[in-house]
Amino acid sequence: MTVWRKWVLPILTLIVFGAIAASLVKVAFFPDAQASAEQPSGQIADPVIPVERGSIVNALDVAGTVARDAPVALKSDVEGVVVEALVADGQRVAAGQVLFRVKTDSPVRTVDLVAPFAGDLSDVALVKNQRASVGVEYAKLTPLTFHVLGTIEPVQLYRLINAPTDASLSIAGGPAPFTCTGLTVQVADDATTSVRCAIPAEQTVFAGLPATIGITVGTVEDALIVPTTAVQGGAGSGRVWVDTGAGEPEERTVTLGVSDGVSVEVVEGLAEGDMIRQFVPGILAPVEQFCYEIAPGEEVCESGVSW
Repeated sequence: MTVWRKWVLPILTLIVFGAIAASLVKVAFFPDAQASAEQPSGQIADPVIPVERGSIVNALDVAGTVARDAPVALKSDVEGVVVEALVADGQRVAAGQVLFRVKTDSPVRTVDLVAPFAGDLSDVALVKNQRASVGVEYAKLTPLTFHVLGTIEPVQLYRLINAPTDASLSIAGGPAPFTCTGLTVQVADDATTSVRCAIPAEQTVFAGLPATIGITVGTVEDALIVPTTAVQGGAGSGRVWVDTGAGEPEERTVTLGVSDGVSVEVVEGLAEGDMIRQFVPGILAPVEQFCYEIAPGEEVCESGVSW
């Protein structure tokens, strides 16, 4: 028993701890070659897609607001004295209604100043016995007509090239969709971009109503189409990267047609079945969002992995 405690047990303890220490040294400084060989070494390839045939409708729905047309300045075209004032500030007048009668200096005669269109008068500056001068504003006339105005992103201007002059207008809680005319694109001094469309006089509308302007620019059937993510450019011409199966993809210039913002027509430069990169080199693929409800009315979104 004394020999066991004095010699055998200490020797066994030294052997066990020595084995453990040797194992730790091996793991730290001499990793297993097979484990190193099994480390992942795969690379993520850029996705490629075929050029296919399909249909594209280039249509925009622009949120807008109904507004009354701006007032127009009325200016005298004669020189003389007002002999009769037939209207007052704030009065509503009809088209062609006489507003003032002016007695001209030479030749002496009486001339009527009339309303060029129906509307509401404001800022009336003439009274009886006052002198009227050529080119001087004597009132403002706000027409009884309306328009709808909607703001768009400047990049959408490319999609509005060759846009029609008519659009479909839908008013929340209003009449059935109808056609508005004189569609124009406006760019303000602060670079705000908007579209405007005139509302027909026979339609009953009110300023401030929300509306949707439906603009159909173009439609193509059975055309070669690719996703816009594959094209560098987009207004008439662009570049795509074609997978030739021999190393690096081939950069190719293409002629583009109608686009709906997601897909674009290729008029020239590609053939059906060509394989192209789905994303322009240097542009990351969009990351998919996964959303789920963690409590009533409370949602959490997480980014997935885009390969």
